Amino acid sequence: MNGKVVVVIGGGLAGLTAACDLADCGVRVTLVEARGRLGGATFSFHRDGLTVDNGQHVVMRCYSDYLALLDRIGSSDGIAMQNRFRMPVLLPDGTRTTLTRTGGPAPLHLGLGLARYRALSMADRARVLRAATALRRLSPDDPELDGRTFGDWLREHGQTQATSDALWNLISVAALNTDADEASLASAVMVFRTALLDRSDAADIGVPVVSLDELHVRPAARYLRARGGRILTHNAVRHIEPLDRGYVVRLDGADLHADGVVVATPPEPAARICPAQTGLRPDELERLGKNPIMNVHMAFRRKVTDLPFAAVLDSPVQWFFDRTETAGYEGGQYLTISLSAADRWIGTPAPELRGIFERELVRLLPGAADAELEHFFVTRERRGTFRQAPGTAGLRPDAQTPLPGLALAGAWTATGWPDTMEGAVRSGHRAADLVFSDISAQDATPASTHPAGGITS
Repeated sequence: MNGKVVVVIGGGLAGLTAACDLADCGVRVTLVEARGRLGGATFSFHRDGLTVDNGQHVVMRCYSDYLALLDRIGSSDGIAMQNRFRMPVLLPDGTRTTLTRTGGPAPLHLGLGLARYRALSMADRARVLRAATALRRLSPDDPELDGRTFGDWLREHGQTQATSDALWNLISVAALNTDADEASLASAVMVFRTALLDRSDAADIGVPVVSLDELHVRPAARYLRARGGRILTHNAVRHIEPLDRGYVVRLDGADLHADGVVVATPPEPAARICPAQTGLRPDELERLGKNPIMNVHMAFRRKVTDLPFAAVLDSPVQWFFDRTETAGYEGGQYLTISLSAADRWIGTPAPELRGIFERELVRLLPGAADAELEHFFVTRERRGTFRQAPGTAGLRPDAQTPLPGLALAGAWTATGWPDTMEGAVRSGHRAADLVFSDISAQDATPASTHPAGGITS
């Protein structure tokens, strides 16, 4: 594209997406990352001979842009997608039930599935259906919904502690990393409508069968390099200086000159390095808050369950996943316990956590009672997501800034999605579109759109 240069700051999923989009347009892209690795909040590492993801991620069929990105970079076979939504649930007594859907149209697809869901009484199933019908009439774009909590709305619509525990909060905590009593009603409406109520197949669950590094980090980096992109790790950006035309991105000991810039960092670094003209206010961004996510990793010397994953009710264990093959564990079975909205556990020492979760797995999975635990460790993401509470919608900045050619990306920006991998990818597309449009206009070149998950010139 006539030698146009764009610097993308931040090598997480949003930055990788934006960089790949721009490279596809013929832009000369330099991706700058302060750390020694790419991936941002989604990365893998090696420990005790295991390949470990920093956190357990799943996708749903409604993650259209993320799935399209995987297809584009050649790694879509790294997701095992259900043919039909099926969520195994362990009840407090250790018995199993399943929340599933039928093949009928939305929202009727959930009716029969709820009828078979033993976590709820018949009366509570009827309550859930009435609330789901009311929820489907709400719009996540209604600003009034961001002024109240999902929990308050549920109680107003006849929901009990049982319906919250067995359905509403079970999904809210997993999808929003926020308890229903703290979650914005607008965010909850977006999640439940998009995933469960508006389209029958939207909630079908996809679980990675490879590490996050193999799923999107390395494939995206290869894709970028194959199109002439350059990746600089161990390079922290100190400041972005606007020029009469273009920008200087100042690193330690070096300057990068660019026609455009995508800032795809977390909010605090973005406010620190962006020019004042962008209007980013650190005090407002700080109000987005943070909710931690933890994962408890347990590798047993033999197999302890036949379930690939399950949710658990009334237990410290929220979800567990069988990651044996993905981790390359040959000793037996490796389970990851995923803990969202993990304020309760984030400061608990690992030995104490081992006692709690080992006892709990023995209670839930009798096969674990006499299985030797070979490996135990914990990964903690203290800034897992922003706190998706009432009032946060107005704090999330748009990707477009007042400065032509400079755009923001990240799941924390105003994507219309919660803080998820899908939100990150959508933000990357949006930022790339904006920057590409601006630098194209410098030469009176028409900008384009990306109907299939990327921009094409």
